[in-house]
Amino acid sequence: MSAAPQLSVVVPVRNEAGNIAPLVAEIGDACADLAFELIYVDDGSTDGTADALAAARAGRPWLRVVRHARSGGQSAAVRSGVLTARAPTIATLDGDGQNDPAFIPSLLAALEAAGERAGLAQGQRRARKDGRFKMLQSRIANGVRGRILKDATRDTGCGLKVFRRAVYLRLPYFDALHRFMPALVVREGFSVVHHDVIDRPRLTGVSNYGLFDRLWVGLLDLAGVWWLIRRKRADPHPTEIAAPSAAAPADQDVGC
Repeated sequence: MSAAPQLSVVVPVRNEAGNIAPLVAEIGDACADLAFELIYVDDGSTDGTADALAAARAGRPWLRVVRHARSGGQSAAVRSGVLTARAPTIATLDGDGQNDPAFIPSLLAALEAAGERAGLAQGQRRARKDGRFKMLQSRIANGVRGRILKDATRDTGCGLKVFRRAVYLRLPYFDALHRFMPALVVREGFSVVHHDVIDRPRLTGVSNYGLFDRLWVGLLDLAGVWWLIRRKRADPHPTEIAAPSAAAPADQDVGC
């Protein structure tokens, strides 16, 4: 049996058949010097994604596949991947090829350099390749979120993240959790480090998200996260009390 990996790379996908082979190859090259596993989570795809993943597994023992019987959304897919992961550290990236996996090692290094109290290394995109309307949506959403949550993160929508699995499992789970991870990691008492990454055009296909997904639903999620942060109490720092040592029986002679 091979040694347990130190990094699990989780990629959520839905209907990304044309992007599977090139992105799997890129991830394998980017992580070749790491003890890693790659977990693809097929979120109820209805195209040829399952077949493409089956073909990609040939000769790649480090590639694992999880499938949802029906689509649960990106946050659900990420969570399934994290729960399946065997490594203490998780990297995520989107399955459309816009996130360059070459940045995974530098994000991992940034997290490790920040120490144990750092819970997340968040990628922040430069030179974005999205259309003007999509970028305007993102700019508005990030601006509103930043003013309300004060999470000091310019771009929470970037799928490139590296985080500690144990920290992730402490976060309250809800749909769209992946968009609010910096604020929720800080809520748990951990720090966030930021690392600039270069965005790329989508390899093939079209986006699975529209205006409603990105803006109006996001406002409802934002209100919920704001409430969670407001209701968080300071960590009471629990300490386990050692069991008392066994006392000698009352009638036992302990004298000379």
